[in-house]
Amino acid sequence: MLYKREKLEEIETAVLAPYALKSAESHGRVHPENPSATRTAFERDRDRIIHTTAFRRLEYKTQVFVNYEGDHYRTRLTHTLEVAQLGRSLARGLGVNQDLTEAICLAHDLGHSPFGHAGEHILNRLMKEHGGFNHNTQSFRVVTELEERYPGFKGLNLTYETREGMLKHETDYDKSDAAGYEPNKRASLEAQIANLADESAYNAHDLDDGLRAGLLLPHDLDELTIWQELKEAVGWENGRAFTPLIRHELIRELIGLTMRDILQNTADNLAAYQIDSPEKVQAHTDNLVSYSAEFAIKVRQLKSFLFQRMYRHYRLMRMQTKAERFISEIFHAYIQEPQMLPTNTQKQLNELPLHRVVTDYIAGMTDRFALDEWQKLFDPYQPA
Repeated sequence: MLYKREKLEEIETAVLAPYALKSAESHGRVHPENPSATRTAFERDRDRIIHTTAFRRLEYKTQVFVNYEGDHYRTRLTHTLEVAQLGRSLARGLGVNQDLTEAICLAHDLGHSPFGHAGEHILNRLMKEHGGFNHNTQSFRVVTELEERYPGFKGLNLTYETREGMLKHETDYDKSDAAGYEPNKRASLEAQIANLADESAYNAHDLDDGLRAGLLLPHDLDELTIWQELKEAVGWENGRAFTPLIRHELIRELIGLTMRDILQNTADNLAAYQIDSPEKVQAHTDNLVSYSAEFAIKVRQLKSFLFQRMYRHYRLMRMQTKAERFISEIFHAYIQEPQMLPTNTQKQLNELPLHRVVTDYIAGMTDRFALDEWQKLFDPYQPA
């Protein structure tokens, strides 16, 4: 039996919760297109995102550790895939649209600069007088302007719901600017799930990578309530060998605890506030997808610990400082002499200001491309 788009839309209507967004009820695309015969609108969004150049570049963009520091640390791409997996799990458990959730998760970091948040911070500083830089906004630019894959329009022509979910993506490290997309309304439940899937993923995998790299030692974490709970859950105590298998068990338990808490607390919120439509989700004063009050305290402790003991670790600070210098010097070199930009990039100066063209170009670079470009610009022994 062939399940065509219409059948898939019928299944969504029959199976998804009343507060879920349905593909057949999408507000549509900016540029009208014939619908797919075999995919829903949100499936099509997801597929378009995966096939972008920006998505492939995430493989060589820093999450915490720069690519050349080891093959087993997370990259911006593996982070994105972990976010999408957690997002789908949460969406399935809450009965909302998995395809829309996945699309938002997969797109949330498309505009991230090289060298992680260090790259974002320095670009924002360099662009202070020219509109600033934010990777959420840049991700939106990627899917609406910068990717050129269709003859009739720039960008990917994604549905309104995916674009809105991207702009309303928000964690402690990501602040949204949803101008033009009813900024006074909350994000959809699918987008709210993407928010916590992102946070849950980086909390778990940054802890995992920090332990793997030796930036953190197991006994360093004893001050954290959640660490004590994790140790008890897997039956591991200080003094015993801390093997990779034990580390995997602890991180797996952390993810499991987090997912169970989000699912239960969100389900409680939906019931308590009698949420029975997407409109009620967005009209609610606060995000409905959230941790319980008790678990939120534990998460804040973990995040504070990671910030102070890992993200501010001297090894990472040295790399971040170098990264800021690389990007700053590349930026100023292009601003002072735009003719050093590639020919295709120079053509964009007919439509956009110089500072924005340079920033778009740098933001699209992978870590290794940025380092190669720096050498080409400043090392006299490197060919241009």
